[in-house]
Amino acid sequence: MRRNPVLVLLPVLLLVAGCGDSGRARRSEAGQTPGSTPTSVVAAPSAAKLDRFPVPAGSGPHDVAPAPDGTVWYTAQQSGKLGRLDPATGKTTEVPLGGGSSPHGVIVGPDGAAWVTDSGQNAIVRVDALTSAVKRFPLPANRAGVHLNTAAFDRRGILWFTGQNGVYGSLDPASGRMAVYDAPKGPGPYGITGTPDGMVWYASLAGNHIARVDASTGAATVIDPPTANQGARRVWSDSRGRLWVSEWNVGQVGVHDPAAGTWKEWRLPGDKPATYAVFVDDRDVVWLSDFGGNALVRFDPAAEAFTSYPLPSNPSNVRQILGRPGEVWAAESAADALVRLRT
Repeated sequence: MRRNPVLVLLPVLLLVAGCGDSGRARRSEAGQTPGSTPTSVVAAPSAAKLDRFPVPAGSGPHDVAPAPDGTVWYTAQQSGKLGRLDPATGKTTEVPLGGGSSPHGVIVGPDGAAWVTDSGQNAIVRVDALTSAVKRFPLPANRAGVHLNTAAFDRRGILWFTGQNGVYGSLDPASGRMAVYDAPKGPGPYGITGTPDGMVWYASLAGNHIARVDASTGAATVIDPPTANQGARRVWSDSRGRLWVSEWNVGQVGVHDPAAGTWKEWRLPGDKPATYAVFVDDRDVVWLSDFGGNALVRFDPAAEAFTSYPLPSNPSNVRQILGRPGEVWAAESAADALVRLRT
């Protein structure tokens, strides 16, 4: 039986979107035809607060990465720098990454340093957290122009990365050894994540799939979501090793359980959702960015409920989300600002 749509309006203008056709889930068990189930509705947490932090004009912040010392790294893609915000003071400092730099992704490594995928320099770049020293790991000469996107560490401390022009690869920070592989279906590798069991998965935007990478051999196995041409953009593992996928072309979020071989998908609320970023926090709550709704979106997997938080800038164009306990961070790439949602 289908539930009626419900809309809850809050004084703080947090839009809560729920069930109905826009919130129904698509299921796909192995060998079954996708079906649908309604989602439920919850009110936005009253304690949640969204803070905005301007960064230097012309930065074009793309990705963010909260650091252990309380600061937040961000890639200033338009200016070719790596920025660092101190939320306590609002002060920013920036580290030039080199001539032609166009940094895309940034994460904090096991060594506490910032690790950057720099498409302009066609290199992985390490920035020391204490000295701001820059070290580059160029891709092999025969792998020019791969359009580096994002990176993730596996549990052995190996960094894995994607190149949207049809590659994925690995870097051993200790030895500097790098391996680059051709993606099995060509162009598209974009988001990437490590899982608790030591595997690595990437999402292929142009290829409309996710792929499991054997961290020992480098071999990739393609896994297709139930929805065709969905535009799998980013991917993130939860604590159980399930893969959450932002489906850009169709405005959905999907989850794949490798152990069970199952899929489930939900359409985000609103008329024209466009799901870009996905992040799973320490409580296994899923966070998404919606270009169509200009919002950060919280998804509770247990309740199958969405909560939307309108962003302060319009457009904001949040392309990536990361966080730490009690905080979710995002970059407003169209507005030269970072935002923090305190949960």
